[in-house]
Amino acid sequence: MRSIKLIILILGICISVAATAQVPPVRHSKIGDVAQSADGSVSLKVVGQKLNFGGVKPELCDTDVWSPKSVHFHPNGKKYYINSLEGCRTMVYDAKTNKKLAVIHHKFNAENEHLWAKESGFFPFTHYSKNLKTFWGRPVESTFSHRGRYLWIPYYRRSFDLNAQDPSAISVIDTRTDSIVKVFETGPLPKMVATTGNGKYLAVTHWGDNTVGILDISSANPDDWHYVKCVIVDYQLKLNLSMTTKVDRDVNSGYLLRGTVFTPDDHYMLIACMGGAGGIAVVDMQKMEYVGRLLGVSNARHLVVKNNYLYASLNAAGIVQRLPLSKVEAAIKAMQGKTSMLSGWETCQVGGGARTISLSPSGNFAFAACNSASHLAVVDTRTMKLVATLTIDSYPVGLDISADGRYVVLTSQGRKGYGGNAVNLVEVTYKDKEPTNALIDEQAEEEAAKQAKAQETEEQESAKPNWWIIGFLSGFVFAVVVLYFIRRRSNKNK
Repeated sequence: MRSIKLIILILGICISVAATAQVPPVRHSKIGDVAQSADGSVSLKVVGQKLNFGGVKPELCDTDVWSPKSVHFHPNGKKYYINSLEGCRTMVYDAKTNKKLAVIHHKFNAENEHLWAKESGFFPFTHYSKNLKTFWGRPVESTFSHRGRYLWIPYYRRSFDLNAQDPSAISVIDTRTDSIVKVFETGPLPKMVATTGNGKYLAVTHWGDNTVGILDISSANPDDWHYVKCVIVDYQLKLNLSMTTKVDRDVNSGYLLRGTVFTPDDHYMLIACMGGAGGIAVVDMQKMEYVGRLLGVSNARHLVVKNNYLYASLNAAGIVQRLPLSKVEAAIKAMQGKTSMLSGWETCQVGGGARTISLSPSGNFAFAACNSASHLAVVDTRTMKLVATLTIDSYPVGLDISADGRYVVLTSQGRKGYGGNAVNLVEVTYKDKEPTNALIDEQAEEEAAKQAKAQETEEQESAKPNWWIIGFLSGFVFAVVVLYFIRRRSNKNK
């Protein structure tokens, strides 16, 4: 009997080991952890945490941190936004105190149906037909528009859409009130979202079917925003998946379109293809047409344009690499058919699972969230060498850097029930002073507020009745009535 129990125990252990074999060991960081480059050019220190797992200190526990997917600092540097994917919520934190300011719940029903924009016709439903606007949204990434006034958050799927094969949605947050003010449809399984430098267009990249939706957001009035094109990258996936059995939509979804950026002149949109034959898809924004794919890069997850370089993180290879934009643009112009080759990348090995990357204001340092390595990696871009790593709660996926470069926030989502549910705030100290990338300083922010107030006043004034016209019409009507009675009385006297 004992031998049978022993065999069962051993089998159980073997099954458990086999089930977790592909999951790297869980690691944890703690406040006070530090790392520094050998030359002292950059130093890192964990100064804040938001954790939601067993055994954490009560003061660090935040139950809203539930599968945190991404983070984005507001351009004015005053607060940052965390998207909790499975929690269907976005948390807003004060950048100075790290205290929670608000929680935005992505729940939709008949009560907020007035938020929806007019349907574009680009994204028809093919599987579901009832209660389409009643769901919970799972927030993925985000981007700002209108100098930080609005934050756009796409949803992985509507909660009723088991396999993300029908249209999803994207919400618009007014960052002055941190509330949803508009909702647009999207294609299936949107992940990345990006705004052009001139603020005229916004792109929603659909991981689910090889398409990209483009909205015209040039107006200051959200009611004027609208889709202008849905661009297909080579071919559009035909989705006819099960409606009862869950399918892994993170694979077998075509090119797995992810990282999305625009060239500095907004001429081209560049989209990382994590799957399929790989490469970087190119869309001509002037013609609103798909140009083709740039090959020579595989499993690119995130793209950043900085100081006339295109940076890319290669997830599987654990690499951060860069290439002069001049070479990218030359390869686009040399496109034969629908493909062209990129070469000449400078590469740096940073650690397994290189996911989100961001650069310091000067561009001298690249920061990478390394998922399977469970650390924050820092690359000196002047040499393209790895200069520092700092352990981060497993498994980091999202990352953003403050406008002044002083803070990096990382989100650890977790894998297969292991690790995750953690947010780490890292303070960065530089040997040489960094500039600031703040898009809105105090003076500009006040001016923007004044302009918004002036516009609001103008709208209110235009909505007010024109008393001069009303007075004139009232007098005219009164005169007609008086004249009528005078003539009537005169007729009677006759």
